[in-house]
Amino acid sequence: MKPILLLSALAMWLPGGTAHADDEFYKTKNCFACHRIDRNTLGPSFKSVAAKYADAQGADVVLARKIREGGVGVWGPVPMPPQTQVSEDESMTLARWILGLK
Repeated sequence: MKPILLLSALAMWLPGGTAHADDEFYKTKNCFACHRIDRNTLGPSFKSVAAKYADAQGADVVLARKIREGGVGVWGPVPMPPQTQVSEDESMTLARWILGLK
């Protein structure tokens, strides 16, 4: 009975709604429209992004902001539009997932 109580207490303590990224999560946030995991399409592959930012301090924060706000110039002249449907938590989850694809 104690393990059940412990798990229940832990579930109540953890924040709800935290995004969990996997190979399918990015498709639900419209990333698939321009990106693929291992090949360039309209935008760079996620593995290319991970390699570019592999040694950058605070890369997860930078990428999360770029996901939400968009940008242009880092990968050429094609702009990445802001992804306003992605929350701050989701953008951080996506950024960390991308960086883990090295």
